[in-house]
Amino acid sequence: MARGDGPALSHDAGREAVAAVWRIDAPRIVGALARYTGDFALAEDLAQEALAEALVGWPRDGVPQNPAGWLLTTGRRRAIDAFRRRAARDERYAALARDLGEGGAAAGAAPDGEGGDDVLWDPDRIDDDVLALVFVSCHPVLAREARVALTLRVVGGLTSDEIARAFLVPTATVQARITRAKKALAAAGVPFAVPPAAERAERLGTVLSVVYVIFTEGSSATSGDRLVRLDLAAEAQRLARVLARLVPDEPEVHALDALLELTAARFPARTGADGEPVLLEDQDRRRWDRAAITRGRAALARAHAAGRGLGAYGLQAAIAECHAVAPSVAETDWPRIVALYTALGRLGPSAVVDLNRAVAVSMAEGPAAALPIVDGLAAADALAGSHLLPTVRGELLARLGRPDEARRELTVAAARCGNERERAVLQRKIADLR
Repeated sequence: MARGDGPALSHDAGREAVAAVWRIDAPRIVGALARYTGDFALAEDLAQEALAEALVGWPRDGVPQNPAGWLLTTGRRRAIDAFRRRAARDERYAALARDLGEGGAAAGAAPDGEGGDDVLWDPDRIDDDVLALVFVSCHPVLAREARVALTLRVVGGLTSDEIARAFLVPTATVQARITRAKKALAAAGVPFAVPPAAERAERLGTVLSVVYVIFTEGSSATSGDRLVRLDLAAEAQRLARVLARLVPDEPEVHALDALLELTAARFPARTGADGEPVLLEDQDRRRWDRAAITRGRAALARAHAAGRGLGAYGLQAAIAECHAVAPSVAETDWPRIVALYTALGRLGPSAVVDLNRAVAVSMAEGPAAALPIVDGLAAADALAGSHLLPTVRGELLARLGRPDEARRELTVAAARCGNERERAVLQRKIADLR
């Protein structure tokens, strides 16, 4: 492979450069390799091999002019090596060798293995490749937990630790699910392709849930020193838009698109200059992305137009719309938000929905009306291990003038919180109560 175009980097700087490219382009690289090889599991292995080479080579040689192309070319060359080992004259190896132009000039490859960082991305195939990755990861041959874990790993680029924290399970459990999922896909001979319409419908629910979870991790990171991970959130938004183009007659696809747009519209005001969280009541609403709000409301209108009533994503999008159009927290239509959360809870009972409804009730009717809801969740040991419930309970107790109890709850919340920025906010609230 050719040396990088830039100067040599320190070890840490080189690794950071690799990580930045991988976080953005991993789904596209894995998708392209899966299309070239026809083997989903092999594609991720090849991508990981290319990543390992980059971690060694980029700090030494500099970052290539086309980093994603470098990784893709490296993965494709490793594919040729793999097929060469499998069979001397394998048909797929021959096709790949012709495509790469081994022994002669071709796009993305140079004679004698030099060069190779200038693979051309086909914009008409990138979306299809990533979408195919999502549908393959959500194949019905897999258990639901395995579908979500595999898609978050391969498409969302989340680490096993991040997925484990998002679902409150051990990291080893997530790793085992991903390994079993790959083996199940290989054993079933699942083709790498966006499925036909008849099969698409049965997988769509899981696909939407995976996109939603990716966005949730991006909008409120469970760990690290950033409150918002724009890369993950943007990837989820892009996938939602692709889905909306692919299945334009499905209202929940438009509803999810609306929810993501309306939520992301608040990102510019959610953090301060140094990345610290800014609470909703303190946000400068002039910084909200009005174009995103317009897109989100238009997508929600398309979901409404189907005339089937709103599903789970539609109801959440309607809640987000209430916030988006309100001039301030005080002028927000909190009774409507309470009603929407009540409907959402009936559609799919959830402790998180009940907790959010309690927050809305506290704004509409006062903290005394909301505390019994939260106390009921605590008595049922709902959301065990999560910082969310003690955070809300601590806030309500503080508003009710019970600072000692509030401090205890917020201290528990801070101990459980994995995000450094969010934990700092909790610690400041604890200090204020003293």
